[in-house]
Amino acid sequence: MKRTFFHNGFTFAIFWVFVISSLTFASDASIVRIQGRVMELDLNKNTMIVNERIFVWSPNTNFYNDKGSSITADRLRTKIWVYIEGTRDVNKKVVAEKIYLLPKYIHEKEKHLYPFIQ
Repeated sequence: MKRTFFHNGFTFAIFWVFVISSLTFASDASIVRIQGRVMELDLNKNTMIVNERIFVWSPNTNFYNDKGSSITADRLRTKIWVYIEGTRDVNKKVVAEKIYLLPKYIHEKEKHLYPFIQ
């Protein structure tokens, strides 16, 4: 009798660990972090295409240079490298929360030099 209770309790605990961890991963699924080159840019519509995906920004979006200092959106240009953190909206567009201008593509070995890249 004790063994059955222990076995069922252990199974129940493992089940909840998996449920809670899957909810944690699911909540993170809407967060987008990407590094890429700006292919197209429309400053009037607050949109850009990076890695063939459409990104939009709002008045709440923050723009930074590669050192982490604040800049304005007018520094964006096509063919420059950017790192974007944002969230998906209901239309599957990504609304950027932070946009960092990069000097070049940042390889894995160099990411430690840029603490904002995760």
